[in-house]
Amino acid sequence: RRCLYEICRNSIIGGLPASSSATFLRELSESHDVVASVLIDILAVLDVEVGTAEDKTHRPNFIMLLTECAKFIPDSTLKVHLDAETLSSLSLISSQKVFDQRCIKVKTRLFYRQDKFNLLREESEGYSKLAVELGQELDGGLTSAELLERVMALIGHFSLDPNRVMDVLLEAVECHSQKKQLLLLPVLRSCNGTTGTLCQLLGFKFQQYAESSVATPLSLFRTAALLLHTDLVTVEELYSHLSPVDDNILKQHKEVLQKGRHGARKTTIAVTSSKEDDSNDVVITEQPEDNQKVGVVRALLELGDWQRPEWILLRLPPFVATGDASVAKALCQLVHAVIEPVYRPLAPKPARGRRLTIKLPANKESAQNRNTVYQAQSVQDLKTFAFPMLTQLGLHLSTDPVLLAKMLRIGRDYVQKHWNPSPTAEQFPSDPLCLAWLDCLDEVLLPSLSLLPCNCSMAEETWSLLKCLPYQVRYRLYGQWKNTSYLSDIVILQARATTMERARYVMKRLTKESVKQSGRQLGKLSHSNPGIVFEYVLSQIQTYDNFIGPVVDSLKYLTPLAYDVLSYCLIEALGNPDKEKLKQEDTNLSQWLQGLAQFSGTVFRKYTIELTGLLQYVANQLKSGKSFDLLVLKEVVVKMSGIELMEEVTQPQLQALAGGEMLRAEGGYFNQVRNTKKSSQRLREALMDSALGVPLCVLIAQQRQSVIFVEATSCHLKLLGKLYDQCQDTLVQFGGFLATSLLPQDYSSKFPQFDDLVCKYFLQVDTAFFLERPRVIGNINARVEGQRRAGKAGPDAGKTEKDLVEAEMKSLIDRVRPLNICKEISCHLFTTFWSLSLYDVWVPEARYQEEIGRQEQALQELDSNAEMNASKRKKEKCGVFS
Repeated sequence: RRCLYEICRNSIIGGLPASSSATFLRELSESHDVVASVLIDILAVLDVEVGTAEDKTHRPNFIMLLTECAKFIPDSTLKVHLDAETLSSLSLISSQKVFDQRCIKVKTRLFYRQDKFNLLREESEGYSKLAVELGQELDGGLTSAELLERVMALIGHFSLDPNRVMDVLLEAVECHSQKKQLLLLPVLRSCNGTTGTLCQLLGFKFQQYAESSVATPLSLFRTAALLLHTDLVTVEELYSHLSPVDDNILKQHKEVLQKGRHGARKTTIAVTSSKEDDSNDVVITEQPEDNQKVGVVRALLELGDWQRPEWILLRLPPFVATGDASVAKALCQLVHAVIEPVYRPLAPKPARGRRLTIKLPANKESAQNRNTVYQAQSVQDLKTFAFPMLTQLGLHLSTDPVLLAKMLRIGRDYVQKHWNPSPTAEQFPSDPLCLAWLDCLDEVLLPSLSLLPCNCSMAEETWSLLKCLPYQVRYRLYGQWKNTSYLSDIVILQARATTMERARYVMKRLTKESVKQSGRQLGKLSHSNPGIVFEYVLSQIQTYDNFIGPVVDSLKYLTPLAYDVLSYCLIEALGNPDKEKLKQEDTNLSQWLQGLAQFSGTVFRKYTIELTGLLQYVANQLKSGKSFDLLVLKEVVVKMSGIELMEEVTQPQLQALAGGEMLRAEGGYFNQVRNTKKSSQRLREALMDSALGVPLCVLIAQQRQSVIFVEATSCHLKLLGKLYDQCQDTLVQFGGFLATSLLPQDYSSKFPQFDDLVCKYFLQVDTAFFLERPRVIGNINARVEGQRRAGKAGPDAGKTEKDLVEAEMKSLIDRVRPLNICKEISCHLFTTFWSLSLYDVWVPEARYQEEIGRQEQALQELDSNAEMNASKRKKEKCGVFS
């Protein structure tokens, strides 16, 4: 090609004679058939180059070359490829102007003129007969092949327009029952030359309804779904014909959601503030619209199809389609059918015979033949269809509480068996399906619970799954639920605003006399939206400390889930970074912190709530060098164990504090300690299970030293003294609780040795001996008890109690001596002094007799009270003896 081009070009610029070049080209084209086609293409290119060039001196040479080439190239070929001006120069056309006019006319006829179908050729009788054929009953045993043959005969005999016939077939499919539709679909498939024609007809119907004020009928949605389901129409082609367009849907969704969030913020500010404001707007509802895309999704879901609805749902804003109740119910019915084999073994016997509205195949092969999803045979199969469906369903799973309960039970059964946190990821499992269940809880199950109206049983089902998770994971889920999920959709924003208003109404009427009634109302609100309710309740407690008693009494109607969420909300309120924990003068703790601390101790004492999260929060604060929250731990220990530290004590109380545990409890405190056995046991178990007892003691002791040496430069002297006293009081209180509540062997195994406390944890000597003293006493008692049981055969046979005490003290002295902490006095005296308590030195016998006499007098007063019945008298006596 390049050689031919160069030959022709040299002839044009005068390098070669035109006759010689034409002779060579003719001989070459006669010997090779391909040369003629290539040559005419080259001449057409040169025609354009010469015609558009500014220098026209070479055009005569080009015309001369074409004249020579025209002797062996047909005129018809030249007319197709060459320009009109060139053809006129070669005398192949009579007039260039006439030729251009004819070209314009031909192009207009080919590209712009529409062929009008001659309607007069069609006979109305043909459509009448077609309507009769398509509307007849099926009792005669008519097959699709026979019906197709009749339709084709009518088209040929009456000259019917095939497109109009296809439109009539669509109308027939839309109007008839499912049995007749199955007969018409093969006919429609045979008449449809391309999918584009059928899609355009169907899209025209949708556009016609979109432009009119008439709502799109359900029959048209079902027809479109049937055609999509049978692959007669593709969802990609039909989607462009549906209204409204995606941009309008997204714009409207953003506007409504933004207005809703703004209204929710206004409501929250008005409710949590002390001022009355009834003029704030509640969340705006989204106006319903004839969304054809949502209608198609619903019809497809009713057929058991998921691939095509998912394609549409992924292109719409979240929850726009599933926000329609009919779409949500259809999707729920599909999920019912998918999970049925997995749920059946877990279902109660009365629920196992429930019929499903959608029947699905049991394996993948059958599903491919039917173009549907298939049933999950194991929990692992739920990741294929069930979890994607639930993700699209989101919080609108609340439309089917039965399905919500099913998913909670399946999740509980799986998590109980497979939750195994990975050693590399704290508190999170290595099983990917467990992580999928966490996502389902976060995005679907918990938000759906918020939309259920006071469903206590569903809250219990939710807790049965959540209690299988560690508190770190549960609190993370609660945080997402409370702070993120409520902003995801307009419906849940409305639920949040309604709950907040209702909580405000109840709290305004809460008094000591109305605790029972108000408590029941708070309990009902907390079944669905515990985080929102407790956020408002805690805000009132932080403002009004006289609310603590009635609020705690009103919380007896809560579910375990609500108690757990209350614990999270309490920690969240304590760790609020927007609130200052000191008053403006920077010498006293803020009122809100004191209120929350007092509330924490009271509520944890009265109700069975997990303490681990609160204890870990205090430990984390101490690790960060913050001692303000020690007030919370102090109140919890005071309320749950009864161990109270007093700044001013009377002489009888001081003598009672020198006695044993019973005397201290009965006469050593201003408030008589009663009914703390269960609560103190719960506190002890929480410390043992979480292994936080020893760390808290060590951190408190370290913080006491840090207050003096670290915070002295930045704190007021008065505040510094208060913080030091608080650390000291809490250390004595908490350490005393551990010493009295833990068994001696548990205490010895949990706490580090004395030398480790001093050298490894850098505790002061007095603190280390304070923590070591219960171990020493326990070891001495264990030796004495062991000798008593073993008798003469034991290793300590023949030794007196003094010998056993000296042996234990010797082992302690051997650990103390290498530390070089006693320089002025002997190590034996130093160790003995710090190892003894006041009870070891002096026993308050008179105070014991006084307290025994008081208890005997109380019993005599009960026996002499004739107005008291026997059952109440027995109960009071038990209180005295306890």
